[in-house]
Amino acid sequence: MPHSSDTASETDRAGSLPRLFVTKLIHFTKKLVRLFTRPMRGGDKGEGGVIVHPYRGYGSHTEAFIMGRVFRQPGRLMKWEKGGAARDLVDVTRRLVRHGVRDARVDIRLGATHATVTTDRDGYFHAHIDITHTLPAEAIWHSVKLEVLSEDDAISTETEIYIPPASTDLIVISDIDDTVMYTGVANKLKMLYRLFMEKADRRTAFPGVAALYRALYGGAEGNRKRPMLYVSRGPWSIYEVLEMFFNMNRIPVGPILFLREWGMTLKRPWPRKAEDHKSDVICNMLSLYDTLPFILIGDSGQRDPEVYTEIVKMHPDRVRAIYIRKVDNDPKRDAAIEALANEVKHAGCELILARDSVSIAEHALAKGYISEEGCEAVREDTHRQQQ
Repeated sequence: MPHSSDTASETDRAGSLPRLFVTKLIHFTKKLVRLFTRPMRGGDKGEGGVIVHPYRGYGSHTEAFIMGRVFRQPGRLMKWEKGGAARDLVDVTRRLVRHGVRDARVDIRLGATHATVTTDRDGYFHAHIDITHTLPAEAIWHSVKLEVLSEDDAISTETEIYIPPASTDLIVISDIDDTVMYTGVANKLKMLYRLFMEKADRRTAFPGVAALYRALYGGAEGNRKRPMLYVSRGPWSIYEVLEMFFNMNRIPVGPILFLREWGMTLKRPWPRKAEDHKSDVICNMLSLYDTLPFILIGDSGQRDPEVYTEIVKMHPDRVRAIYIRKVDNDPKRDAAIEALANEVKHAGCELILARDSVSIAEHALAKGYISEEGCEAVREDTHRQQQ
């Protein structure tokens, strides 16, 4: 028979499991609350009013695109000197009950260029601006001022737009989830945990991926400074975490992270669908930078190969290569991707299903997309990280 003290010890351990679960659940809930209240901090300072929430824009030397939303939210009834659970819960409530301002007139100023747009019924605006003056040739980031003209209590703000340098010869668009870093998109619970719970320093980049993206950024000459555009299904509220992750791993940042506005409100408590998000982003970039070739990078876990193949068919001779990171062990999936590779060949594109970053780098070197030094750095980084 087991000793009585052993039995008590086992009972204590069994009892500690529910307590551990509850503790982790509370921690997870707090993280979610802080995540969803983060975009509100530093805006109205708790006083409420009409807020302009812009996203980073992009463009060329002749046109620019700026997106955002105008909404009204109530102020806090009490003052908090410091943050805490009570204040966070109040801010979550304020976020849920806020509403978009319909037909608001937003004044946009980019240097000497000026334009006014009107929000839609949900308060969103998508501005397409013709640039009427010469922008500084040496700058790639340009400041934009936004002001709501139709509301007396509106809070003005600023954002930035990115314009590639004249030396750009190639644009790279990459997925993030399970392409740059592990998120486990095939396992929804694991993906949500990593998306909302893990800090930037705990998120793991694939071996060699940082060196690979630096090599693509520099090109065959090593100093091209190509635009590296990233697409994610995550919400804009995790932008800061992703940016920190990229900086910590020395991955060329953006310049643009195309995330999604999840639009979570009492009327719409679930994120909006992302079925066409990636395709729309890439097609818009192909149209904007219509003289430049592209490289697309994704993974085999979702529908990246299918989405990219359709884009190649719609825009033949624009995509030089598609790199698909293999993240599963499904022979049927491999066969399906091989069939897609045969389809895109007729449009001047190569689709490569790669097990690691080295395979991608060696193909890119053979095609003249990166330098020998860049490829060797990928080999070294991959070997070191795998060890």
